[in-house]
Amino acid sequence: MEIQSLDLLGSKLIYPHRIGDERGYFSETFRADQFANEVGDWSFVQDNESLSALPGTIRGLHFQSEPYVQGKLVRCTAGALFDVAVDIRAGSPTFGQWVGETLTAENGKQLWVPPGFAHGFCSLEPDTVICYKVTGYYSAECDKGLAWDDPAIGIEWPDIADPNTLSGKDRQQPRLSDLSAYFSWSE
Repeated sequence: MEIQSLDLLGSKLIYPHRIGDERGYFSETFRADQFANEVGDWSFVQDNESLSALPGTIRGLHFQSEPYVQGKLVRCTAGALFDVAVDIRAGSPTFGQWVGETLTAENGKQLWVPPGFAHGFCSLEPDTVICYKVTGYYSAECDKGLAWDDPAIGIEWPDIADPNTLSGKDRQQPRLSDLSAYFSWSE
């Protein structure tokens, strides 16, 4: 695996190597020792998967608060998606900034979304499947969010992003300026 630091402090893009031949390919998509050395010593406790049937489906921006904070290692196993992480750590030099990456089943790239970041995505193809490992268990009480279209953040979503696909919960998420300080930045 090749691991590249992104502009947001702590976020990483991971390129698993693929060994291919006429039959297809083999890829090691996660290796704990290398991940610990280059990203941090995180334990993953749950794997999640979601299918978006229609292109333009928007999910997020989501995060979990204490005591069930989650880091996410995200990849696309079918179709394609535009994946986004937003730094919401109070005091961080990159607070309120975002990164976005196109993850596809074909390119195999993965995005590390550290604790203290909101996460969301937009499906780019029909029947897109996103899979992600998380560092904390899901908790309904700790399930929080941020408005996907907050102009203060200015995420450049793909043209096909369809607000009509938002869940009821995601239609009511607060803007960054109204968000409680759930996380603090420390070096």
